[in-house]
Amino acid sequence: MAAPAARSLADRNKRVGLVMLAVALAMVGLGYASVPLYRMFCQATGFGGTTQRAEGKDAPGAVVGKIINVRFDANVAPAMPWTFEPEQRVERVAVGAREMAFFNATNESDRPITGHASFNVTPEQAGKYFTKIQCFCFTQQTLKPGESIRMPVIYYVDPKLIDDPDANDISEITLSYTFFPVDSDKTAG
Repeated sequence: MAAPAARSLADRNKRVGLVMLAVALAMVGLGYASVPLYRMFCQATGFGGTTQRAEGKDAPGAVVGKIINVRFDANVAPAMPWTFEPEQRVERVAVGAREMAFFNATNESDRPITGHASFNVTPEQAGKYFTKIQCFCFTQQTLKPGESIRMPVIYYVDPKLIDDPDANDISEITLSYTFFPVDSDKTAG
């Protein structure tokens, strides 16, 4: 009698072990998928000031009477030997109109450096209405020693902002960029 009970216990232990292994593998898979899933969530909702990206479309056209100040902020990470700044700190823009702003960057080091800009928009509820058509932040930028570059951002503020009770009183939006060095070991492979 003891042999079937021992076999039954061993089978149950084996089943529990397999279930726990499956749970552990699922957790590892979810860990790897969480970054792209979070990025998709932020882009879809504008959460955390994430801006929208226009895929092959232009601005909807200016809305008469609604003007917003767009303030530009430029930063570099402490390990980044670049200077980086907007050409104009504030622009007055008509909601819905296609606009262009320029940023300048200079590599102050004696070696080529590749950087990537992260960005966000404040106030956060404006993120889902701030749409970029073209931006230097979509790709990495490589500057040779002492090289300077002028980089455009083409954007618009979506007129849907006016219909959102949580965002329609916004009179100023800040677009902030921070350039970080790209690890050359990771990009070489």
